[in-house]
Amino acid sequence: MGKLLPSFFTINFFLLCLSSFMFFSSFNMIIPELPAYLTSLGGEDYKGLIIALFTLSAGLSRPFSGKLADKVGRIPVMMFGASVCFVVGLLYPLLSFVGGFLFLRFVHGFSAGFTPTGASAYVADIVPFQKRGEAMGIQSLFGSLGMAAGPAIGGWVATFWPVETLFYLSAFTAIGSIIILWRLKETLEDREPLKFSLFKLKRDEIIEKRVLTPSVILLFSVFSFGVVLTIVPDFSAHLGIENKGLFFAVFTLSSLGIRLIAGKTSDRYGRVPVMRVASVTMILAMVLMAFAETKTALLFSGVLFGSAVGMYSPTTAAWVVDRSLDKFRGRALATMYIALEAGIGIGAVVSGYLFANEAENFPLVFLTSAGTAFIAFVALLFVKKDKA
Repeated sequence: MGKLLPSFFTINFFLLCLSSFMFFSSFNMIIPELPAYLTSLGGEDYKGLIIALFTLSAGLSRPFSGKLADKVGRIPVMMFGASVCFVVGLLYPLLSFVGGFLFLRFVHGFSAGFTPTGASAYVADIVPFQKRGEAMGIQSLFGSLGMAAGPAIGGWVATFWPVETLFYLSAFTAIGSIIILWRLKETLEDREPLKFSLFKLKRDEIIEKRVLTPSVILLFSVFSFGVVLTIVPDFSAHLGIENKGLFFAVFTLSSLGIRLIAGKTSDRYGRVPVMRVASVTMILAMVLMAFAETKTALLFSGVLFGSAVGMYSPTTAAWVVDRSLDKFRGRALATMYIALEAGIGIGAVVSGYLFANEAENFPLVFLTSAGTAFIAFVALLFVKKDKA
């Protein structure tokens, strides 16, 4: 069995991967239905805020989650994030007005601000340096499976039951993640008790300067993700695709295998070369999306988009850990995720503004996204080494 699985694939690593699957399934299953739901509440002009508010709170919480992961422990940080998913999922049907919905989207983002930070730090703790890219690839693969299963299941549920049922299903999926986390063994050795002073951030505790290069490049790279999350549900409907979660399932599934290849390749040849290939793939995906006029063309662009995301995700995380100090690992990963959320949030707001609920604006939105991916590619041409 040891020959079939990597040496680091222990029971703790497997449980973490399974918990990641449940966590990402939880909040992704509702995304395809949110634009239509917000429109039904009378908030069609605020579609850009669906993702933007989520990513804003996630980004704001990253410095805190990074510090707490380094001080209190990886598992408490992960459990807090999953608990937010559970509580907010129950509240969506209760606060069924535009203001209440947007408030919950903001609160929901704290889940993504905490759990992935703790999970990435946990993986870095238990995996040797020479296997880091591969491990990050496998762990993110399980997250991607959740991101694929969530929208597909959510789209199916929404065709048979009211959207309130989908919100409750999202909440109880988060419980599965929490239960699994209870079984994990904490990896942070010198832990501190949770106290109020830990929530006071000094200036140098917000951003880890050693990882600014990969983080800024990631910001431009994931602008497209915010665009896709915000615009593709409407674009799918425009092309006559009934299940709005289909594109999300396709792009996420296409990222699965490439994550393993990208992670191992970056371990062997370096993080930067893999990131360059990812940038070119993202440019092609967004250009094809801009000119897609059929369901087939959109789904093929989803395959390219998923491949790019599958290369970005584990490679950037491994690159950030490579450049960080062990004692500030949580802070370094938090910095990366701040850039991630900023890129997604800006993409969501800009795309919502450019789209303006006019179908003729779809090409402009996607070509703008291709432009930001090109900026990331140019920046990578000037990076000569992976490590600081």
